[in-house]
Amino acid sequence: MNYTHSRDLREAIRRGEFSGPTCGLVPGYAQSNLVILPRELAFDFFLFCQRNPKPCPILEVLEPGRYEPALTTPGADIRTDVPLYRIYKNGKLSSEEKNITNYWRDDLVSFLLGCSFTFEAALVRAGIAVRHIGEGKNVPMYITNIPTVPAGSFFGPNVVTMRPIPRNKVVKAVQITSRFPAVHGAPVHIGDPEEIGIRDLSKPDYGDAVEVKPGEVPVFWMCGVTPQAVALRSKPSLMITHSPGYMFVTDMLDEDLAVS
Repeated sequence: MNYTHSRDLREAIRRGEFSGPTCGLVPGYAQSNLVILPRELAFDFFLFCQRNPKPCPILEVLEPGRYEPALTTPGADIRTDVPLYRIYKNGKLSSEEKNITNYWRDDLVSFLLGCSFTFEAALVRAGIAVRHIGEGKNVPMYITNIPTVPAGSFFGPNVVTMRPIPRNKVVKAVQITSRFPAVHGAPVHIGDPEEIGIRDLSKPDYGDAVEVKPGEVPVFWMCGVTPQAVALRSKPSLMITHSPGYMFVTDMLDEDLAVS
């Protein structure tokens, strides 16, 4: 089904009528990563985001116990409006859930972080095809050897997304995505994946593999799944996130997050 407004998609998710990845859906509306932590860990994570703005660009922070992102998406409910959630406990993935109302507590602080799905519509408008959208797949994501800047109790590796780009359109892709610093901005790496610790593009750590065809270059952008890789290393008592590729779709427009 085609959704013309972000609200329509969120309502379908809330009713249990949609449960898939959100890449390519509701073009024009900004998508976001979600991280929810107990209040005692929230300042450390806020500092972590400040020190790592490429993978963790903050769109909104909700006060403890609040579940309506009133600044970016009034009327939404971050407990029910994501297609699939992940529950991390003490550094281990405990479960995946279709809503988190049973996990909700008054001390939980929610962070919405920019997502690179937001700039994909701009790439498509510029004539740069996005392979995973064309193939109906989730974007491939990889844990790298690029460390984050530690903050408080949080540390670990960066995660990147990869999109194959025709060699003659790489510069254009860099120019386009550079206009969106609030959703990871310009690529962090272009070319040889082994230089950033990725040995096999056919085996992503999250998402689905896509082919890099002759004449194409693998281009890598920072990814908001980084906090999930960090959770495995830093072992917070509780971290609730979206499942990779199953994003929260805001009411913000893509162009609201672009710079001229």
